[in-house]
Amino acid sequence: MTRRARSLADAFRFAFAGLWYVLRTQRNARVHALASVLVVALAWWLQLQPLEWALLILAMGLVWLTELLNTALEAIVDLVNPEIHPLAKAGKDVGAAAVLIASLAASVIGFLVLGPPLWRFFLRIR
Repeated sequence: MTRRARSLADAFRFAFAGLWYVLRTQRNARVHALASVLVVALAWWLQLQPLEWALLILAMGLVWLTELLNTALEAIVDLVNPEIHPLAKAGKDVGAAAVLIASLAASVIGFLVLGPPLWRFFLRIR
């Protein structure tokens, strides 16, 4: 059975179903969700400039993109070959490495963007 979007509403429904699947089944996605909420709250509280917001959103989007693609890759690998196979393991490991690299890059961007205003805030209240 093929599942094709017959309308824009179907396309969005399928996309949200995929996002919900990732949030339900992937512990790290829930960690990313919490981190995203905390970063957005902190950025709002610090009243960041539009370019700073853009950098943070781009970094968070990169992490979410890699997490979603990694989950899709894992599902497809499991469908094609449920047994443990060295190439299946390699594919899954590389997908996980992509998420790791994106998360590390996003963390560095977060520290570069959020660090200076936080530092100024804490120096003022001393």
